[in-house]
Amino acid sequence: MKTTGTRPDIQILYEDNHLLVVHKPQGVLSQEDKTGMPDLLNLCKEYLKKEYNKPGDVFLGLLHRLDKPVSGVMMFAKTSKAASRVSEQIRKRSVSKKYLVVVKGKAPKNGFLTHHLLKNEKTNTVEVVSSNIKKAKQSQLTFQTLGYHNNLSLLNVNLITGRPHQIRVQLAQDGYPVWGDSKYGSSEKTPIALHASEITIQHPTLNKELQFRANFPKVNPWVLFEDIINEISIL
Repeated sequence: MKTTGTRPDIQILYEDNHLLVVHKPQGVLSQEDKTGMPDLLNLCKEYLKKEYNKPGDVFLGLLHRLDKPVSGVMMFAKTSKAASRVSEQIRKRSVSKKYLVVVKGKAPKNGFLTHHLLKNEKTNTVEVVSSNIKKAKQSQLTFQTLGYHNNLSLLNVNLITGRPHQIRVQLAQDGYPVWGDSKYGSSEKTPIALHASEITIQHPTLNKELQFRANFPKVNPWVLFEDIINEISIL
C-alpha cells in the first residue's frame, strides 16, 4: 500500500500523470482554513514535491471536498487539463459519488430526498428552508438501506447534487440523523459514521471509466455491519 509519507500519512488509491486519488482520514480538512490544521490538499502537494523532487509550488487541483469528520475517497487533478475536464463532468453530474452511512432509526428500504438547503457561513451549519428563500439550493439524493442492527440502519447513498453537509442535513431532516453527528441531531460522542465509499469518473485523457473505492473504517458502528458490507461486495 503506497502512502504519502506525510503527517498524518495518507493512503494513495490511484495515481497517474493526471490524477491523484487518496483515502481521506476522518478529522482531516480537505482544504486549508483559518485553524491552521493539516489539510489534504497541502499534504498531497507535499507528497508530490518530495516524490518527484519538484522545486517550488506544485499544481494540484481540488476537484471536490469532504467535510472534516468524513472519511473516504478524494480525487485531485495533477494537470490543468485534468482539472478542467473532471470539473466539467462534475458540473454535468456525470460523476457518480456513493457514500456509506450509519443512521439512527429504521430507515425505509429505498428513498429519494429533495430539499432546499441554505448554509450559514458564520456558524458553518446548513438548514432546510423554503424553495423561495434567496440563495437556497435544491439538493437531492437517493439511498438504499443495506441492513439493520437494533435501532441503526446502514445506507448506501448516491448524491445527485453536491452541497455542503447535504447528506447529514437531509437525512436528519427525514428523521434519520447520522450516527455521531452532534451538529445535526445525534447524541453519540464519536466520529460521525459517514464514509465516501466510491467515485466513478471518465478518465480525463484515457477515454475509459474508472472507479475508485475506499474501505470503511474498522471501528464502531461500522463493524456492526461488516458482514453485510462484505456480503454485498460494496467494497
